[in-house]
Amino acid sequence: VMLPRLLAVVRAPGSRRGWREGSPARGSASATAAPPVALPAQAQVVVCGGGIMGTSVAYHLSKMGWKDVVLLEQGRLAAGSTRFCAGILSTARHLAIEQKMADYSNKLYHQLEQETGIQTGYTRTGSIFLAQTQDRLISLKRINSRLNVIGIPCEIISPKKVAELHPLLNVHDLVGAMHVPEDAVVSSADVALALASAASQSGVQIYDRTSILHVMVKKGQVAGVETDKGQIQCQYFVNCAGQWAYELGLCSEELVSIPLHACEHFYLLTRPWETPLPSSTPTVVDADGRIYIRNWQGGILSGGFEKNPKPIFTEGKNQLEIQNLQEDWDHFEPLLSSLLRRMPQLETLEIVKLVNCPETFTPDMRCIMGESPSVRGYFVLVGMNSAGLSFGGGAGKYLAEWMVYGYPSENVWELDLKRFGALQSSRTFLRHRVMEVMPLLYDLKVPRWDFQTGRQLRTSPLYDRLDAQGARWMEKHGFERPKYFIPPDKDLLALEQSKTFYKPDWFEIVESEVKCCKEAVCVIDMSSFTKFEITSTGDQALEILQYLFSNDLDVPVGHIVHTGMLNERGGYENDCSIARLSKRSFFMISPTDQQVHCWAWLKKYMPEDSNLILEDVTWKYTALNLIGPRAVDVLSELSYAPMTPDHFPSLFCKEMSVGYANGIRVMSMTHTGEPGFMLYIPIEYALHVYNEVMSVGQKYGIRNAGYYALRSLRIEKFFAFWGQDLNTLTTPLECGGESRVKLDKGVDFIGRDALLQQRQNGVYKRLTMFILDDHDTDLDLWPWWGEPIYRNGRYVGKTTSSAYGYTLERHVCLGFVHNFSEDTGEEQVVTADFINRGEYEIDIAGHGSRPRPSCTRDLHGK
Repeated sequence: VMLPRLLAVVRAPGSRRGWREGSPARGSASATAAPPVALPAQAQVVVCGGGIMGTSVAYHLSKMGWKDVVLLEQGRLAAGSTRFCAGILSTARHLAIEQKMADYSNKLYHQLEQETGIQTGYTRTGSIFLAQTQDRLISLKRINSRLNVIGIPCEIISPKKVAELHPLLNVHDLVGAMHVPEDAVVSSADVALALASAASQSGVQIYDRTSILHVMVKKGQVAGVETDKGQIQCQYFVNCAGQWAYELGLCSEELVSIPLHACEHFYLLTRPWETPLPSSTPTVVDADGRIYIRNWQGGILSGGFEKNPKPIFTEGKNQLEIQNLQEDWDHFEPLLSSLLRRMPQLETLEIVKLVNCPETFTPDMRCIMGESPSVRGYFVLVGMNSAGLSFGGGAGKYLAEWMVYGYPSENVWELDLKRFGALQSSRTFLRHRVMEVMPLLYDLKVPRWDFQTGRQLRTSPLYDRLDAQGARWMEKHGFERPKYFIPPDKDLLALEQSKTFYKPDWFEIVESEVKCCKEAVCVIDMSSFTKFEITSTGDQALEILQYLFSNDLDVPVGHIVHTGMLNERGGYENDCSIARLSKRSFFMISPTDQQVHCWAWLKKYMPEDSNLILEDVTWKYTALNLIGPRAVDVLSELSYAPMTPDHFPSLFCKEMSVGYANGIRVMSMTHTGEPGFMLYIPIEYALHVYNEVMSVGQKYGIRNAGYYALRSLRIEKFFAFWGQDLNTLTTPLECGGESRVKLDKGVDFIGRDALLQQRQNGVYKRLTMFILDDHDTDLDLWPWWGEPIYRNGRYVGKTTSSAYGYTLERHVCLGFVHNFSEDTGEEQVVTADFINRGEYEIDIAGHGSRPRPSCTRDLHGK
């Protein structure tokens, strides 16, 4: 842990090759000041930030062969939030990518002392996660099952076992706990110094007391940095500025939006016990009590995440080096009370101090990494939500891979900067959102929970009308989307407060919406979909799209093509539908959260001086999904035009009148496989068209439906969803998407070579649909996503998405199946025969359910 002893960091590494000190701190005696050292005129990479993130990036870049790296720190190394880090290294995380980052960090820090000779204080203590309620224990069991299959030892234990592992704990109110024996504690500042030392010995040049004033950009590409000691020309810039990352993102010609905000974070330090605690004493996380406890020099260090956090620095830049903020015992009192309940003997122990330090949080509780969508070569690694030590090693590795190889070795979409738009960077939004986020770190998160702050930011023109009819809302990329519609006879408040891992209270509501989609007609507002138009004066639009997309887009005007936008490895960067509006104009529909990522990918490959025009028209159109067998009757009556398959074939698009409104883009597709149409309506006509559809549709049994019904329909039809089932490491051949790929369309496209190679060699994973046969929907825990899949008793993969299939009257899970060699553990080719011959079990929080598999599928869904 970073404690008072490190306030005066020993600067022994100063003599190492590549390590430089800048000018002395203000107020130092000139007689003792080291002469200023000139910065290099140029470098390949400039990293900003000398905390654990910046040093980890520099360390991993040097390990991967990039030596021409300069790291700049405005104060002293490890003197920012790294200095105040509680030093707990925990692998127990909800997200798979976070588990992998923390596991790598643990292994890295374990060997760092031997590699560098710098003591890091690494001590393997193990962690105990307490559960005061059955729901908390279920949550821990879900994490436990996921950790075990990736090789991290852990187990669910009894309160009695907790008392044996940590005799000072009061266990009378516990129902169980999870023990992770290989978790550790470490001195975070010493880890940062060790990483910096190793990077320095590999040639990285490090300068402290050097502030970056401006990031220079030319033609959308990083060109250099301007500091208070001169300029450095560079090709890559990495913003690891932590507390200051938001402001630094504004310091360039092209602004880089980095949504994070600081809150005060408190922990206390005590004197040692009369019999000092052993250094191996396990760390304790009591999330229901909102506290964590670890050994510190024979005493304890304990902090937590209160329900009423205190945001700071909303006005902008804060101090150069983070100092201990003002003590606030009144604010800390609820956490202290919780601590005393858990460890009653603490009343006899003297408290040394209450530490108050800033910590940054992001709008969705996940860290931020990746390349800026607006500036090429500008990378970001910040916003650790008080888990910087746990994530630092793995996050630095993935970002370094991204820079060196063009992509990380794992799917990091959930952490990608491009999941956000500029709309999430309002200071007011961030201030309010982090006040919700910080308590949520320890709140019980059941499936399908939603943020309550920062809402109604982006809404359809139909929002008020749908809200008045009982819509309950979810948010994606700032857009409000209806989950389901509460009938007038239902208890609104009870449904809003319903939180469970079991059968939810909205089950019957969604069932009735699905039934209406199957038997009559429903309207689903899907305006949040990302919508682009690509046009050109000549054939440039077709040519670039043929290169960027796997399917053949040289189709007759009016036809719709389902296709993937692939990377060089054949993985999905996007799964979308494209309609050819005219010979030189295309209309592209993508998932909601792809708005920034997809735009950046298209702009990356489009020639700058061509006659191509790319326009984001998401805001111009309200999208209504008219779904069900009677949709054709409603639309025929409204348009006075025949809508039967003979006159309006599947996957066809044309502009037509609906009611009084003209210029409506009507597409014969639904994103779920059900019969119906998508209507893309200019927003000024949205209310009129909706009213006409609902009025005419009454005789056909029309009703509103939401995204929960849509999810059930698409999973039941085995339609994959980008961001859950599909990602940058998933190819069309691995998930039955051969129909989306035209390897012989006559022109080369990104990913074609990789797919040809894969077609020749076979696939090493295959998306499979599982129907749960021995699962009681009313009594058993539900599968949601991320559950381990076992074949003949051996782990072969995990679920990626799940829903109850109301038609099948069974739960349906989608997930990838791998074929691991029993002898070597290496992956082998997965065939349909391999899948169909297995006996399967899905682990739902420690409870097994046996499903029937199928690997025949199609792609769709947003």
